[in-house]
Order: sequence, then C-alpha cells, then structure tokens
Amino acid sequence: MNISALLTSAGINIAISVSLLSLYSILRKQPSNVSVYFGKKLASMCDKRNDPFSLERFVPSPSWILKAWETTEAELLELGGLDAVVFIRIVVFSIRIFCIAAVICIFLVLPVNYYGKDMIHKKISSESLEVFTIANVKEGSKWLWAHCLALYIISCSACFLLYFEYKSITKMRLAYITRSILNPSHFTVLVRAVPCSPEQSYSDSVREYFMNYYASSYLSHQMVYRSGTVQKLMNDAEKMCRVFKHVSSENSNRNSLPCHFCGVASNPFMILSNETESEKGNVRFDVLDLAAEKEYATAFVFFKTRYDTIVASEVLQSANPMLWVTEMAPEPRDVYWSNLCIPYKQLWIRKIATLLAAIVFMFVFLIPVTFVQGLTQLDQLSHALPFLRGLFKKKYVTQVVTGYLPSVVLILFLYAVPPTMMLFSTIEGAVSHSGRKKSTCIKVLYFTIWNVFFVNVLSGSIIGQLSVFSSVKDIPKQLAEAVPIQATFFMTYVLTSGWASLSVEIMQPFILLCNILKKFIFQIKEDPPDGTLSFPYHTEVPRVLLFGLIGFVCSILAPLILPLLLIYFLLAYLVYRNQIMNVYITNYESGGQYWPIAHKSTIFALVLTQIIALGVFGIKRSSVASGFIIPLIIGTLLFNAYCSQRFSPTFDKLAAQDFMEMDRRDQQDGRMEEIYEQLRSAYSQFRLSQDLCKAAPAHINHNENTCKDANTNSNEDQESIQDSEAALRPGTEIGS
Repeated sequence: MNISALLTSAGINIAISVSLLSLYSILRKQPSNVSVYFGKKLASMCDKRNDPFSLERFVPSPSWILKAWETTEAELLELGGLDAVVFIRIVVFSIRIFCIAAVICIFLVLPVNYYGKDMIHKKISSESLEVFTIANVKEGSKWLWAHCLALYIISCSACFLLYFEYKSITKMRLAYITRSILNPSHFTVLVRAVPCSPEQSYSDSVREYFMNYYASSYLSHQMVYRSGTVQKLMNDAEKMCRVFKHVSSENSNRNSLPCHFCGVASNPFMILSNETESEKGNVRFDVLDLAAEKEYATAFVFFKTRYDTIVASEVLQSANPMLWVTEMAPEPRDVYWSNLCIPYKQLWIRKIATLLAAIVFMFVFLIPVTFVQGLTQLDQLSHALPFLRGLFKKKYVTQVVTGYLPSVVLILFLYAVPPTMMLFSTIEGAVSHSGRKKSTCIKVLYFTIWNVFFVNVLSGSIIGQLSVFSSVKDIPKQLAEAVPIQATFFMTYVLTSGWASLSVEIMQPFILLCNILKKFIFQIKEDPPDGTLSFPYHTEVPRVLLFGLIGFVCSILAPLILPLLLIYFLLAYLVYRNQIMNVYITNYESGGQYWPIAHKSTIFALVLTQIIALGVFGIKRSSVASGFIIPLIIGTLLFNAYCSQRFSPTFDKLAAQDFMEMDRRDQQDGRMEEIYEQLRSAYSQFRLSQDLCKAAPAHINHNENTCKDANTNSNEDQESIQDSEAALRPGTEIGS
C-alpha cells in the first residue's frame, strides 16, 4: 500500500465521521429525538410539546463538544459512577502516552526510517508505506540506537503514568467503598452449596449452621427460590406499574374530556384508580404460598457488622471446600438472579465448556480473517481469482480495496463477537450483572488481540496460521518480520474501526431507526415508560485497549500510525463523555474493576513491543540495541510485580480496617437499626421496584432549557408510598 491508498482511506473515513457528527449535532436538537440522545430518564422529564420552528435547530453546532469538554470528573462520577470515570481515565492515559510517543517517534524515528537506505525517493504521494517503517533501515545501521532510545522513553513514561493512575484510582475505589454507608452488600454474604438434608429444609439448615457457628454476629437470611410462576407474575406487575405511572403522568397534564354519550367529564384512568383504591384493603398477594414451590441451595446471609461479613466471606466454612461456599454478595440491583439457581458443582464444568467453546469460536473466526488478509494482498487474490485482474488494474479500485475494504469487512464480522462472549459469560455462571460484563470484557479482549492482531500479523492463510505453533521459538522473529509489513493494515483499521465507529456510536443508528419507525410510521408519539441503556464496557474497553496495543507495537516500527491513534483517542474522549452524560444510565457498577484489566493489558503491550523490538534488532544485526532491550523487559516485569503487590489486592478484597471504622461510626451515630431495616427487603427475590411503583405526580414542572439541551437535571416531585410488601421475605428468620 502506498500513501495515496492510505489517504483514500483517511478521506473516506474523515468524510463519514464529519458527516455523522454534523448530523448528530442537528438530530440531537429535534424534540422527537430526545429519548434517543438524552436517555429515557431525561426524556421522561421533558415536555412532549413540539418546540416552535427555528433555523438554529437545523444548523450543525459544536455545543455538545464544549459541554463534554467542560464537564468535571466529579460531575462525571456523579452521573456515571466509578466505572465511567475509570474508563475515561483509560482514554486519558492513552492520550498522554501517545502524545509522548508521537513527539519522540515522528521527530526522531521517522526520519531514520525514511532515510534508512540509500535510494532515490519518489513523490510522497507515490511512496510505499514500507519506506516509513523500520523495514527500510538497512542491516547493521548505527542509527538503530534512535529506535532503542525511543522505546526506552515510551516504556518508562508508560510505567510512570501507570503508577500514578493506579494509585489515584485505588484511592477513588477506597472512597467509593467507604462512602457507601448504607450499602446492604457490606452486611451480606452469598452462601452456595448448602448441604441437602432429608430431615429439614435448606432454610432450616442455613439458620442452624449460622446460629451454631456465628451466633453473636448472625442476623438473618434470605433463601433463593424457584422463580417460575412468581417471577412471571412479578414481571407482569412491574410492567403494569410502569404503564400506570406513564399514563398517570400523561393524564395529569390533560383536561378531562366529556363523555361522548352523556357529556359528563370523565377520566377513565382515574375511575380505575378509584375502584382499585376502594378494594385495595381487601386484596392480598400472598407471595409466601407461591414462593414455597422450591428452595435452592443458595442463600443471602445477613450479619450485624461489616467486619463479621468479611470474616464469614473469606473463611473456609467446611473441610469440604465444595460445601458452604461463601463470598461477598453483590449489590441488590447488581444481582443476576437466574444464575443463583445453578448448582455450585456445575460451575467448573460450565467454565471448562465455555472455555472450549470460546477457543473453537476463535479458530472458526480464522475464516473471515483469512479473507480479509486476501484483500490486502492483491497479487495473491488476482492469482486465485483471475476474473478480477481487469478490475484491479484500475487505480481507484485498488486503493479502495487495499486501503478501506479489509478493515470494514473485519469490523462487520467482529460485531458478532460481544453477544457471543456475553452468552458464554452467562452460561459460565456469573452471579452479578457487573461480573458478567467484566467476564465478557476479558473474553472479548483476548479474542480481539488474537484475531485482530496476531492472526493478521502472523499469516494470511489458515495453514500458515496453524504452522506458527510448530516452532514457538521462532515467533519473535516472525513477529519482527511481519509487524512492519502489516502496519499498513493497522493504519486503515484505526481509521475505520476507530474514527468511523465513534461516529456511529454517537449517532446510535439502531435506536434512532426504531424511534423514527415508532413515531413517524406507526404514529406512536409517547416514549416507552421503560427501557434504559447501560454503558457497553464489554465492547468499548477491549476496543480502546486493542488500539493501545497496536499503538505501542507500531510506535517505533511504523510511527505514521501515532497521529491517527492520537486523533482517535481525542475524539473518543469527547464522544464517550457525551454518551455517559446524556445517553447511558448507570444501573450497577463494579467499583472500578476495569482498571486492573487495563493495567495488565498495557503491561502485556509493552512487553510484546519490547520482544518484537528485540527480534527486529536481531534481524537488523544490531547487537548493542538488542542488549539494551533485555534490561528493559526485566524492568517492566518487575514494575508489574510491584503494582500487583501494592495495588491489586485493593480491587480483589475489602479492607477490614475501613469496615471496622465504618461499623464504629454507625454504632455511635445510631444508624445500625436503620441498616437492619433495609436488609429486611434489600435482597427480596419477589419485590417490585419501589421507584417504578411510586404514584404518579399530580403535576410535573418542566424546565424549558432541559427539553432543549437535556443536560441539566430536572427534579420531579413524586408521592412516596410505603413498601407494604417488605414482610414478603420468605425463609427469613431473625437470629437472637
């Protein structure tokens, strides 16, 4: 590929990105798209009237960029939670390190690569991209010290930035834990593999066990039940609550309409409400009878203090490690109830099965990757398909096929990866939504690193890809030979999967299409009362980390990729902040658990870069540069070991000291009884969401500015109701 093909790909993607971003700045101003670009929560607070026509609504403007840029980290933490801040920190880290790498490599390494051989250079537009890579440096060149120096600066800068980011995020995680004063999960242990006894139920076994061994700290427990009939009823009731709340809010702003027969003003919904109110005292939904279908060998056990909870969750409860398995319970809103019913003995089988399925899926994916590699090598493709030779003689077709089409085809195939990995993580048995998403994130990261990077680099055919494993010791040499050649593909991949994908992310085309069909085709003007989007960490974190890997590996080998990556990360910073502020709703979070994944991925990228550089210097017969790389690899691994000892335990375990101080503070302030009352219904399996079942307000005050910008929070006065079903807590006994 030459510079003109790269410029063709860049031009196409720049045109797509600018067009979509401009279109977004127009569409976000339209009142009919408020629910698309400002989330369901903000849409429910906005007036549904149509704003008067104005030319400003149809003119692109950069107002969303300014608002995304000006938002502080504290505001972002309040809106999106700690996971959102950690994700933005990953992007900021990438911006900082690749700013350093771009300055060093563009002004130091790139001239060495370009003038590495004695040759007559063509015009820049006609030059092959290989001229700008390390492949153009002749063997035994004394200028290879420039690449070694640049690699040292990049590696040391990355470790320096990683250390301070890890330290800062660790403090934020500790603050996140300690400020959650009334978090029920701090007093709750999830107990699995409760032994089966023919003489008593699981609930009796749990009560007897913890009253026997934790008599002074045991408070109560909540069993997990078969959720067939009851859960279906509760889901239906929850949907009705949403509908009633939505209809009530709509009718509160309307005048009563006269009856068509007698002319008397009436409100059908209010009549229904009055009838229901009159009989409300006579209706009782006995969940206890329905829930008694079947108990599972899983329970939530509540303790009197946080410290007792930590002790119970960490201690091995039985000589048989497959019985009475304990762990800290996830937050109530984070519980993935379906997987709590999986027998504990099945988990290891499920993990092995999903691992094998993921490996098979990775190898099946070699077929589209091989096809993509064929598009980057037109001579081989023309030989295999002779009827295309005439088409490939056209210069523009050649530039589009080699510079744009391969990355587009690969991206289309990659869209099937996250849903598949999410299915694997669900089958694997994660007990929380955040845990399932984190597991999916790791799987997608491994998958993309293997298929997008290694498979594309090592070979272009399935036979060649499998033959790599015949000689493991030759892998560094093969990587050193292949990466500079495939650097051109990674440049186009950054343009297509980076720039264009961010534009598609901010446009939300699927939701926009559904909104258009609903409002203009089916004439449904009201926004649905339910449904929210959560941030797709399992797709976006692997994407950002993959671009970081590509940036580190190609930094000294093909420096031209660095400006493209830097533009991507800057655009990602603005787009993701805008999406977190306006589109995605935080229903649950992992408490910053994505940062250790980012740290390990960055260390892997650094070590891989250094190993490839070692192989390249060996091929170029530069023994001095090769000798200096070995201490750099050892130093990077030692730095990772230090961070693992210093910071990683904070993300794996909870500090007893912090929990004891929180317990003492709550006991002094007299908040323990309030916490115990919350525990009574926090993990109730058959409980309607209190937020959904609140009565609709009599009148909703709308803020005109909110409907136009939807960037300010409008408060809605709601009537609070008592949780009358708090006693519907089957299987719970209060310990003495």
